[in-house]
Amino acid sequence: MPRKTADSTTNSLAKRLAGTPATTTLESLAAVPEEAVWLAKQKSPRTRRAYRADVQRFMRFCGIAAPDQLHHVDHRAVIAWERFLRETEGAEASTVRRRLAALSSLFKHLVEHGQADRNPVASVRRPAINRDEGFTLAFSKAQARKLLDIPPAHTVHGLRDRAVLSVGLQAGIRRAEIARLRVGDLHQNRGFDSLRVVRKGARKDALAIHPQTAQRIREYLAAAGHAVDFDGPLFRPLRHNGRSQTPRRHMAPDAIDRVLRKYAAQIGLTRGYSAHSMRATFITTALENGASLEQVQRAVGHRDPSTTKLYDRRGYNPEKSAAFFASY
Repeated sequence: MPRKTADSTTNSLAKRLAGTPATTTLESLAAVPEEAVWLAKQKSPRTRRAYRADVQRFMRFCGIAAPDQLHHVDHRAVIAWERFLRETEGAEASTVRRRLAALSSLFKHLVEHGQADRNPVASVRRPAINRDEGFTLAFSKAQARKLLDIPPAHTVHGLRDRAVLSVGLQAGIRRAEIARLRVGDLHQNRGFDSLRVVRKGARKDALAIHPQTAQRIREYLAAAGHAVDFDGPLFRPLRHNGRSQTPRRHMAPDAIDRVLRKYAAQIGLTRGYSAHSMRATFITTALENGASLEQVQRAVGHRDPSTTKLYDRRGYNPEKSAAFFASY
């Protein structure tokens, strides 16, 4: 759906939901296109942006100008798009599957609400992917130790980054979850330092954390001066971004990525690593050191243990590669 149309209808939906008279609200809501309702009901802003972009790509490929024209799409158009993504654009199998999943989600909604007769994506075979192992790069234990100790311990900037890296490598939570943490989320439960975490889908969780992580967070808070601002952001940017002049704001998830990449580059790792690498490292190390899959799954907030297994790098032993025996 075109960005301008999708944004305006989503904003219109929000305004109508805020209406006061019940009858007026119901009448105005009835005029909102189901495509906009589908987009608005996605809880994550990141998901909404990705889904909107994926549907826009499909509409451009098919030459569709208005969202209601989607109602007449059949499986042949979807098959042609899937082939175009694979063979012309060279998209990865995981990308093709994600885009088809977004389109399928939209059509399921349209069918459910009587706007389409069937879901044309349902009969389209999706490209296979490796479900036994993911491809997120992980750090070795020695590399992780170096990363934890690189940021300087005598500046607020360094103390913040030491705490951020510790949360990522020793708690394994997602970069968006790190960015959303508040000061009051650090607490004690049954005598152990813990963090309250807002998971995907706004699920709330609490997990015990490594003593070193708790210590680093407290050292950063003491130096930064906002230890008693319990409702305020835990990790904060240290300079203005040009749009907001208040220091009382959360770091962006992308900033968590930049922190990791900055220090990874300092130990010679300049390509392929991201904040997600901290998550893969945590999962692998915790399992390697004796934690059960169930414990690790709960710590990282996965609903399905098979997802946790995708991050487990214990089966990858480069030091035992057959290539080292092919000496000529």
